[in-house]
Amino acid sequence: MKQGFVKVAAVTPDIRVADVDYNTEKICAAIDEAALEHAKIVVFPELCITGYTCGDLYLQDVLLNSAKQALNRIVKHTRDKDMLVFVGLPLDVEGKLYNVAAALNRGEILGLTTKTFLPNYGEFYEMRQFTPGPDVSRDILFEGSQIPFGPQILFQATTMENLIVSVEICEDVWSPIPPSIKAALEGATVIVNCSASDEIAGKDSYRRTLISGQSARLISGYVYANAGDGESTTDVVFGGHNIIAENGVVLKETKRYKNDIVYSEIDIERIMGERRRNTTFRMECRPTLRRVPFYIEMEETELTRMFPKNPFIPANEKIREKRCEEVLTIQAMGLKKRLAHTHAKTAVVGISGGLDSTLALLVIARAFDLLGKDKKEIYAVTMPCFGTTDRTYRNACEMSKKLGATLMEVPIAEAVSVHFRDIGHDPENHDVTYENAQARERTQVLMDIANANGGMVIGTGDMSELALGWATYNGDHMSMYGINSSVPKTFVRYLVKHSADTAKDQELKRILYDVLDTPVSPELLPPKEGHIAQKTENLVGPYELHDFYLYYFLRFGYAPSKIFKLAERAFADRYDSVTILKWLETFCRRFFAQQFKRSCLPDGPKVGTVALSPRGDLRMPSDACAATWLKDLESVR
Repeated sequence: MKQGFVKVAAVTPDIRVADVDYNTEKICAAIDEAALEHAKIVVFPELCITGYTCGDLYLQDVLLNSAKQALNRIVKHTRDKDMLVFVGLPLDVEGKLYNVAAALNRGEILGLTTKTFLPNYGEFYEMRQFTPGPDVSRDILFEGSQIPFGPQILFQATTMENLIVSVEICEDVWSPIPPSIKAALEGATVIVNCSASDEIAGKDSYRRTLISGQSARLISGYVYANAGDGESTTDVVFGGHNIIAENGVVLKETKRYKNDIVYSEIDIERIMGERRRNTTFRMECRPTLRRVPFYIEMEETELTRMFPKNPFIPANEKIREKRCEEVLTIQAMGLKKRLAHTHAKTAVVGISGGLDSTLALLVIARAFDLLGKDKKEIYAVTMPCFGTTDRTYRNACEMSKKLGATLMEVPIAEAVSVHFRDIGHDPENHDVTYENAQARERTQVLMDIANANGGMVIGTGDMSELALGWATYNGDHMSMYGINSSVPKTFVRYLVKHSADTAKDQELKRILYDVLDTPVSPELLPPKEGHIAQKTENLVGPYELHDFYLYYFLRFGYAPSKIFKLAERAFADRYDSVTILKWLETFCRRFFAQQFKRSCLPDGPKVGTVALSPRGDLRMPSDACAATWLKDLESVR
């Protein structure tokens, strides 16, 4: 439960129809198993104490009384269990029969949630035996105690105030207005569903979409436990399809036709962060639903869910290729509009032979194709200086020609040397002035070429560089349109690779693959023995780490200490804890210190959920201090 995670379990026990004692033993055994896995919320199927398919046997006192006795046995079994358990049973209240889910915690019944919507169509005929639950909850006398009874009861953890659980039962979620909607609007962050949904061809896909969609709509976790093998097959078959979802993503699900338990961890902090960010998710100002406290201990949650090393990049190859094509199209469409609106005759881009400028040139070529413009009006400008290597120079030139651009070469070493003389800088002193003077000279050249040719300077800097402030202020930091400004460095590589993979020209394909093999560098320091001397990742850290940090920092507002724990797990095979901590501290310091550069960024198209535009996604003061975030990070040392 630390770092906001709560472990949940969806259980399909082995049962026998109407064999209450047998079912109770299996439910208690499953509770024991879930306790060994440190699950804190455990959900069983609808009416599982008796079995869902009892039919008119629900009208028999023997079955109903046995179910009550069984519930008491299960309640006692939870006395020493650190969990909140939901189990389904039929319950006679004042001469009416209700389909309920009992909430159990440490030997107590906390509440009895009623099913609101009773299916009475097709193979279902629940209204023959059951009564729909009341509109609002009330207390009833159950086994000598007053117990909350009714719909949408909220169970709130005393040790984790944002862990608020509400239950709905099967058909409730299939209805036009599920009870979980109001529950979520009044604070429920986890919805559980005790269900008995039968299997017909194709229903599993619909069910998966329904549950994941409901978790997305409510910005919540959703734990769905379904009836399985053991139910009567007189007319239908149940598959035990259990699903755990979080905000539109299925975290885990069971294979059908096998009674099983599925576990995962729901991130309550992530849910609350999403809700704070989403202005259309409006909590009820005047809550009306009943809240019942429950207690579970705060402890370290061992994670079973995975956090990918590259959160910006889809793991599935087909999805990744589709995503690459989509991002390239968004970039090109953004530039197309800007060029058309400004009546720009040309597009001017600095081409170095590196990843970012390569991507920019590829996108510009796409935009020109969309406009029906001659790609000779693309001015690809190479500006060799002190750090330029033969390899990058050659790739820049050959690539520009292959894409049909007009190649311009403007050596800047002499101009920079004159500038050093003018400001009294020793050219043997390879400090920040030495480096930035080159970057600013390159920008001046590009701007003046654009002016001379009725053009627009297209920026090449990517989002990862902007996050770290790895750009020269009023140098490569500035352009007239920054088409890579919301593309992280790790994804830049995949976009170039996609372009290489799909290139019809074999020579262009070869050049792009060589660009991919070239170390990332601004090439501002003299080469050593003809090779790149200045490797960016040696100075600021691995971009795969920084992109991981950036994603979880901005997308979900995670604390650095939480990001550290996730990075330790994700990169366990690649970096030790000391290295991860070192570069995470670097990220925090640079992200805050370099906001002034981002505050005056040029326009550029947003391509993903994370972006740094000061006009849209990140309205952050340039003088904000990193101290609080660095203090949080100290807790992991």
